[in-house]
Amino acid sequence: MRRINVYEYMKTGTTTIGLVCRDGVIMATDTRVTMGSYIAHKRGRKLYPIDRHVAMTIAGIAGYGQSIVELLRVNAKLYFARMGRLIPVDSVAKLASNILFSQRPYVLLVEAIIGGHDDEGAKLFVIDPFGSVTREIYVATGSGSPIALGILESEFKEGLSVKEALPIAVKAIVSAMRRDSASGDSFDIAIIDAEGYRELTEDEKRDLLESLGFRIHGGLD
Repeated sequence: MRRINVYEYMKTGTTTIGLVCRDGVIMATDTRVTMGSYIAHKRGRKLYPIDRHVAMTIAGIAGYGQSIVELLRVNAKLYFARMGRLIPVDSVAKLASNILFSQRPYVLLVEAIIGGHDDEGAKLFVIDPFGSVTREIYVATGSGSPIALGILESEFKEGLSVKEALPIAVKAIVSAMRRDSASGDSFDIAIIDAEGYRELTEDEKRDLLESLGFRIHGGLD
């Protein structure tokens, strides 16, 4: 039986990013779904709200990631029903970590970013396929992550507002889409703050692209 090289799988596929701002979290993903060199879908979903205050991005095998999203959503609803309040973002990250860890030695090929805003403020976590979880200020995963991280490390500073950081997030995700063949086509971006989860509209994304000087006629050139 052929052995699976986890790192070989994880280095292909997507670009997802997350940033912690002083008033919320920004999360963004591209929408290209690949199977090796084959583009399976141009508008795939990789950014999922778990509850009104927390969301998750997926890098890796989409089906595994979607099953984890559904488990997290159910548990978030159960927590609210039992406790009468929203589940803490830390608890969502720990649950995702436990799900991935419990599958050993059969690894679920998913790297997740979980971000949200609760009573303690904005939080961001990254979880690898083995269940290891770390808290971050900014992070990128997937095959386009080196390009995205180059933008984030040079331009993002701790303490920026969501409004100030949005152009940086868009620049990071679009730069990765333009240079990484496994990322591309379009992108989804969401803000999670004290008001809850909100995705930017197509018009808002278009305005941000134009303000950054990206040409959008016929695609992201």
